[in-house]
Amino acid sequence: MGRAFEYRKARKFKRWGNMARTFTRLGKEITIAAKSGSDPATNPRLRAIIQTAKSENMPKDNIERAIKRATEKDQKDYKEIVYEGYGPHGIGILIETATDNHQRTVANIRSYFTKAGCSLGVTGCLTFMFEHKCVFNIKPKEGVGMDDLELELIDCGMEEVFVDDETGNITIYAPFEAYGDIQKYIESNGFELVSARFDRIPTDTKELSEAEQEDVQKLIDKIEEDDDVQNVFTNMK
Repeated sequence: MGRAFEYRKARKFKRWGNMARTFTRLGKEITIAAKSGSDPATNPRLRAIIQTAKSENMPKDNIERAIKRATEKDQKDYKEIVYEGYGPHGIGILIETATDNHQRTVANIRSYFTKAGCSLGVTGCLTFMFEHKCVFNIKPKEGVGMDDLELELIDCGMEEVFVDDETGNITIYAPFEAYGDIQKYIESNGFELVSARFDRIPTDTKELSEAEQEDVQKLIDKIEEDDDVQNVFTNMK
């Protein structure tokens, strides 16, 4: 198993906080995806996000409201914006947001960095440090072995595939650009999709002492409390 797997197993930070926050942020993703079409049958991205929401036990009413918001004329549009900066001890921090007021969001993010004695960087200053990946979790399918599955997925752009020791589900890592091909393969071959998401994996990690890690974690925790923040990624080992 490669670097993506090791990174996934080693990363120890809270992704979305409590359940209510999880539903709010999934709702934003659903609304953004539904802007391209509110019918899951004809919108693959929306279909995958809805399945992810279901795997997180998001109520059906919440999902339907999030889709409806995409068609409401008075509803503000969410914009997906990525912010980058250096945190304590030179750790790179990349922040994905979905916001209806980018001025509010950038002001908040900058204040978190400033209060931590750090600085928010310019767009693109850290992007090169992270590989943008799509990640799928699917149920095993009777009669399909891992070797055969791997050979099939390689043609779709897959980089890593393995069985999760905790759930028994199959995890697939691929480049961001391969999302559509991987999803099409999963659906057309009758695999049950558990979840689909995007991830950013550092090309190199920096090792810190326990005390230094706590400094970084304090800033991450503060950033993740912001309602506009969807995901936070770092190159901290």
